[in-house]
Amino acid sequence: MNHLSSRKTAAPAHPARRQRGVTLLESLIAVAVTAVALGSALPGFEQARERHHLEGAAALLETDIMHTRSLAVARNQGVRMGFESLAAGTCYTVHTGAANACSCDANGVAVCSPGAEALRTVYFPAQGPVAVRANVRSILFDPRLGTSTPTGTLRVVGRSDAAIHQIVNIMGRVRSCSPAGSVPGVPHC
Repeated sequence: MNHLSSRKTAAPAHPARRQRGVTLLESLIAVAVTAVALGSALPGFEQARERHHLEGAAALLETDIMHTRSLAVARNQGVRMGFESLAAGTCYTVHTGAANACSCDANGVAVCSPGAEALRTVYFPAQGPVAVRANVRSILFDPRLGTSTPTGTLRVVGRSDAAIHQIVNIMGRVRSCSPAGSVPGVPHC
């Protein structure tokens, strides 16, 4: 006869508990990993953000140059684009009249002398992400030919000195470039 002996095993002194949630150590590790990931991504995010501001302002400037040229032809009247740097920021004004007939005040509002008309004003505050600078005070667009006098280089500059140049030639056409390749995707100057 086979005797099967049954032996009882002793129950553990402490029953096993199921762990729920995460431990403090696991939480701290997750926070540290997240901080490292954000710290390495933040500079890239800021560069991308500045690039988008530069590209947007440069596209706006190029559109306004072409619009100014079109206004001169459509109105059969010389139309100017004037540029100004102030302590409070930079601006440009599309206007009729003499070269210095319109300017921007400290708030970026166009102020014109009698006989001149401001058609558009764009203001970039000093604390903003970009500024517009020009190597000319104003550019006049001829109503018959659409040409520009003088030619000029208009620079859209970011806080890190990355820039996009809008170069206006004698025919009133615009070419964009970036000095030393400071803005990826824009041809070098």
